[in-house]
Amino acid sequence: MEWGKAIVVALLIAFILRSFIFATSIVEGESMEPTLEDGERVIFNKIVYLLDEPNRGDVVIIERPTKNYVKRIIGLPGETIEIKNNRLYINGDRYEQTFLSEMNLERTGNIGPVHIPEENYYVMGDNRAISKDSRNGLGFIEEDAIIGKSEVIIYPFSEWGVTR
Repeated sequence: MEWGKAIVVALLIAFILRSFIFATSIVEGESMEPTLEDGERVIFNKIVYLLDEPNRGDVVIIERPTKNYVKRIIGLPGETIEIKNNRLYINGDRYEQTFLSEMNLERTGNIGPVHIPEENYYVMGDNRAISKDSRNGLGFIEEDAIIGKSEVIIYPFSEWGVTR
């Protein structure tokens, strides 16, 4: 009887954690390389944005009707972004994208200027040449479509670590 209670409590705790706090997602495609690679499994934090706002640079999970996307937040609500000569400018000031390789910086192209509406975000994949993102299909991302922040790569085990 004691074992039965312990198992039920453990299952209940696991269900609550999985449903409301943490979940896993599998990265599909190469749009976030080299940060995240195709087939990696990540744990994402579902509660973080109930307590705080998404920040520039966060790797987030975006919920869409047909599938979820993993992208990086580039522009925040109310900002104006522009990419000239592969360099990002936010409200006219240059922003260093330290998370990108030089090769991916050179593949960004020119964009904008684009004004981001309130309660919306502008996202891009780290592999700019092939990413479907706010530039070419996803558009602005409403805040309630962001369902979590990628925290940890858990598979394959050789890639175990914190998402940057």
